[in-house]
Amino acid sequence: MTNYLLLYHGGGMPSSDEEKDRIMQAWGVWMEQVGENLVDAGNPTGLVRHVDSEGVSDFAGARVTGYSIVKANNMDEAIRCASMVPLVADGGSVDVYETIDAM
Repeated sequence: MTNYLLLYHGGGMPSSDEEKDRIMQAWGVWMEQVGENLVDAGNPTGLVRHVDSEGVSDFAGARVTGYSIVKANNMDEAIRCASMVPLVADGGSVDVYETIDAM
């Protein structure tokens, strides 16, 4: 099986305890659905800066709001896992990257 990096776009911090509970419950259901194929449930992301050979600057790209890592037999299975992510139902999106075992 191969690991796939799921990068999340969209979403935000819940505005109430009720909303937080609803979101956490939805993520719990997703984690159960993915089961033993969940390598790293991940976390939301915060502050972002861009680093290149010119130095450090403000980030100007599409902001990643979180990540998870799943294992799957192929890209299609990884996409199925990504399509069940609660963020998608709430209007967000997921980029699915196949990781390459280089070391």
